[in-house]
Formats: sequence, C-alpha cells, structure tokens
Amino acid sequence: MTYLTGPLAMSTAAASENVNAWSGFASMLPLLGAFLADDFLGRYRTVVFSSLLYLMGLGMLTISVLLNPSSWRSCGGNGDKVHCSSSNPILVILFFSSLYVSAIAQGGVRPCTQAFGADQFDEEDPEERKSRSSFFNWWDCAVCFGNSLSYLTLIYVQENVSWGLGFGITCIFMLVSLLLFLLGSKTYRYRVEETGKSPLVRVARVFIRAAKNWRLKYPLSLVAEEETTVASSDQFKFLEKALIATSVENRGESIRDRVECSVSDVNEAKGLLKLLPIWCTCLPYAVVYAQLTTFFTKQGSTMERSIGSHFQVPPAVLQTFTNLSITLLIPIYDLIFVPIVRTFTGKPSAITTLQRIGCGMFISAVCMVVTALVEKRRLDVAFAFGLIDDQGATVPMSIWWLAPQYLLRGVADVFIFVGMQEFFYDQVPNGLKSIGIGLHWSVIGVGNFLSSLLISILEKATSTSGQGSWFPNNINKGHLDYFYGLLAAINITSMLLFMYFAKLHTYNRWNTI
Repeated sequence: MTYLTGPLAMSTAAASENVNAWSGFASMLPLLGAFLADDFLGRYRTVVFSSLLYLMGLGMLTISVLLNPSSWRSCGGNGDKVHCSSSNPILVILFFSSLYVSAIAQGGVRPCTQAFGADQFDEEDPEERKSRSSFFNWWDCAVCFGNSLSYLTLIYVQENVSWGLGFGITCIFMLVSLLLFLLGSKTYRYRVEETGKSPLVRVARVFIRAAKNWRLKYPLSLVAEEETTVASSDQFKFLEKALIATSVENRGESIRDRVECSVSDVNEAKGLLKLLPIWCTCLPYAVVYAQLTTFFTKQGSTMERSIGSHFQVPPAVLQTFTNLSITLLIPIYDLIFVPIVRTFTGKPSAITTLQRIGCGMFISAVCMVVTALVEKRRLDVAFAFGLIDDQGATVPMSIWWLAPQYLLRGVADVFIFVGMQEFFYDQVPNGLKSIGIGLHWSVIGVGNFLSSLLISILEKATSTSGQGSWFPNNINKGHLDYFYGLLAAINITSMLLFMYFAKLHTYNRWNTI
C-alpha cells in the first residue's frame, strides 16, 4: 500500500483496490496448486517447483524496484511529494508482473507446505493425531513470528534505506528456506495415494452424473451392492442419482458394471458440499482481514508517529501487533487452554473447530466496532485542529491508538484463521488434503475480491451522493468510520448465519475432532 501510494503515485482507492485484487488472486490460486499437487505432482514436488518460481518472482520484483528512481526516496504518507511521480510504464508492468508471478508461486507453496507438514502425523495414532491439531497452532505461530521480524526490519529498510534492498532481502531468505526444506528430503513421510481416478475427478463426476440423471427415479437396491467407508447421509439426496445406471437397455450387463459412481464417491461429494455454508459465512471475516494492509495502514500514515526527535514509526509496522498477539496467544492457547478445557470436553482439541471459528467471528466483529470508534476519534481531532482540508498534515493523535484494533485482529486470527485451516483440512476426503488448505485460502481470496468490489460500489455511490466519497485521497475528508461500522454489521450478521449452519453441520466420519 505504501509503495503504491508513494513511488508509484496511485490514489488511495486505486491502491487499495490493487492490493485487494492481488491478495484475492494470490489467495485463490492455492486451489489450483492444491489440485495439481493432489492429482499430478504430489505435495513435495509442488513445494519445490513453486519455491523456484517464487524465487524468480521475487528476483523480478527486486529488479523492477531498483530500476525505479522514485523508490529510493521517501514517498510515504507525509513524505516529499515533489519527487513522487508515476513510474515508467514498463517498470510498472514489470512490477505488477513480478507480483503476479509470485502470487502464482504462492498458489503452490501455501496449501502444499502446510498439508505436507500435516502429512507427517499418522492419523491412526491417537497421540500423533492430537499432535497434528497442535501442529496447525504452531505453524501459524511460526509464520506470525517471521512476519513480525519482517515488519520490524524490512519495512524500516524499505521506507528509510531502499525499497530494492528490502525486496532483495526477501529473495535471499526465500533461497535459504528452500535449501533448508531440501535438506530434510530423506526424512519426510510421503503419503501414498490410492491408484485410480483422482479424488477431484471422482467428485466432479458425481455432480455431472447427478445433473444428467435428475429426472430419473433412484433404485434403492443399488446401495446394497456398494461398499463404502463413509456413512451415507440424508443430506443432498439428489447426488445419489449419480448411482443410477445409464445403460439400462443393455440387459446383459450387471448393475455394478453399469454404475459409474460408487456410494463412496457420492459421499465424498456430499462431504464437500456440506462445507459450502461454512465457507460462505466465513467470507465477511476475510473482508475485515483485507483491511489490515490497506486502510489500517493509511490511517496510521496521517497520525503522530514520532519517537524522540529523529525516528518515525512506519505505519505498516503496526501490523507487528497482530503477529505478536498471535505469536504470544497461540502458546497460551495450545499449552494452557487446550489441556484444561480438554479435561471437561474430552475432545483432543478441547473445542470443536466450528466452535473455534465462531469465537473468532465474534472477536472480529468487536474488532471492527473498536476500529470504527478509533477512526471517529481521529476525524474529530482532525476537525478540532482545522486539519480536514490539509492532506499532508499530521493529526495530533498518537498512532498507538490503532494498536487495539491490530491486537484484536490477532486474537480473532488465533481462533478463526487457524480454526479454518484445521476444519477444512480435516473435513475433506483423504485424497484432497491440499484442496482442504486451498479452501481455507480461497476464503481469504474471495474476501479480498469482495472487499475490492465493496469499496468500488461505495466509492461510486458516495461520490455521487453529494456528501463526498468515503475514500478520498485525503482520508480526513472521508468516512472510514462509516465503512468500518458497515463491516461490523456485516460480520455480526454472518456470525448469526454461521451459528445456524454450524448447528446443522455433522462432521464427516474421516474426522474425529
């Protein structure tokens, strides 16, 4: 966000839409990467190939920034605007191309590294299964710790030394991480998948055949001739029409020969379809998730950021509070909360994954209420000091007022972000574990697209209403407080819908948590 509105001289709304569009694209691609891993390459090879592509993308990104003269100057929210101008179109194209190459690489790295890590635990061993639940907690703890280090160091380097050096450091660290991953190749457990048609193809075939046979009457006798390891469900009975034979005129064939889909195939399809309501009701949380790197950062750039007489806190550094809260809370959750609550519930993970997600939704709604109140306070201070029309002025209100919303976002993530990862990984069929992690990331991806769409609609609606846009370049004249209040209302509504669908949800048998 800071680079786009600084060296690339984009407007606030345009930069926010670009960030959301890229984040959405990057978060949707894990579904494609997961499909390639589950059906063709396997998770290990997908991680290796994607990491190499990631290195190429980061290298291109570093070059594009180094070639841009304005990236060597301070073009932040209160920087010297004289030197901030649009870059050469070729450099802009190279910059965004490198971003999207990196996004494609993330599509393989994100779902497969985590799923590959979870594969190292034996589902049949009770102790290892319990440890796998902790794995998801500690995975995100490690990720957030790394993010905290990057926010504390790289952002300062990018804004005060060189954007090119900052991006170059990330490229070097990516190379080191790939080498470390390869060093453990001989010690990993590799999941051996069953031969035959891919799980995703089997599921797709069920939907296609059920649609073709929707007018036909379903012969119940077919069920008795099939064996399955997954219990049949009364939900989505229409999918069972995929079991109907299509060559009924050929009396020389047995019923089994004429049935193209097995009962287990149908139950796999039902299991995936059951996840759709949960997936949909998680989307508003993802819209809130998108604000962390866009408007939250823009708010901070207008506030008092001085520490002493020489140091200015980069606005994006406040994202460290989110990551630090996650890093601190996850050990408390896993080492204290889970063992205590487990003694009462008897569940390996203390509470169900849906209960965990629901808690996160409530905290997310509270976060947006607090954010709206803080923004209202910031606007009141700007008005009181006559700074509404001065875009470059510093509002005499400490940037640390934003800390609570970042902390609450982190607390919400401990519950809902990690909960979604474990829920989707556990609830998909065994052959689609990468897809499960991909479904989690697709929530974030679609949420970013929805955020971008919502901003575009509100920008157009409020700009023509005569009251002024909610998202002008000078946010002191805007109404981010209204926007945050709207998001709070949407989150509360989605939480109520989630509670309804969660109550109806029955866990698939391949999951016992």
